[in-house]
This record gives sequence, C-alpha cells and structure tokens, in this order.
Amino acid sequence: MLAMPEVNHIKNLRNNKSLSINEIVKRTGFAWKTVKKYADEDQLPEEKTPFKKGMMHEEKWGEIVSDWLMEDQALKKKLRRNNKNIFKQLQQLKFPGSYRTVCNFIAE
Repeated sequence: MLAMPEVNHIKNLRNNKSLSINEIVKRTGFAWKTVKKYADEDQLPEEKTPFKKGMMHEEKWGEIVSDWLMEDQALKKKLRRNNKNIFKQLQQLKFPGSYRTVCNFIAE
C-alpha cells in the first residue's frame, strides 16, 4: 500500500496533467495495477492511526503528563519540567512505571 503523498502524486499526474497509466508507471516506477487502482478510483485510502496501548495511554498517567507539558508551554524554557522532574513527580503520585516509560511517552 502506498503512502498518501504517493497516491496524491499519482492522482495529480492523472487528473491535472492528463497522463496515461503507462506514462505514470514510467515516471513513478510503481506497478501498472497499483497506478491504475489509485489513478482512476474516486475514493482515497484512509490513513490508519495506530491504537496506543500501555499504562501511559490506558491509565491516567498519560493525561497527567500531557497536562503538565501543556502547562509548561507557557513557561520560559529554563523553568519547564524535564523528563527527570516529571518522573519524580509521578513517583510521588505512586506511579508504577519506569523512567524509560515516561521518556518514551514524552518523545511521542
């Protein structure tokens, strides 16, 4: 399955530049069947959003961290919480997870 930018590129070549399927295949390098499918079909494939799981997403911990990060956006950079401070504050609230769990959630 192609990514949305590639599908949009194929549709653009077909609709706006009026290229044939064979010409689009030559330009993009995709299979003829794939180009035909996306060039002449009206509906675009839906992008799938992966379901998030784990204690940060399924329990209250992720919401707490997200709220803290939103609050910190208004502060100067030096005054914001870092990952270590967030982890320490979560431990005070009886957080069962690890420091790495918190870091991975913040990185997302």
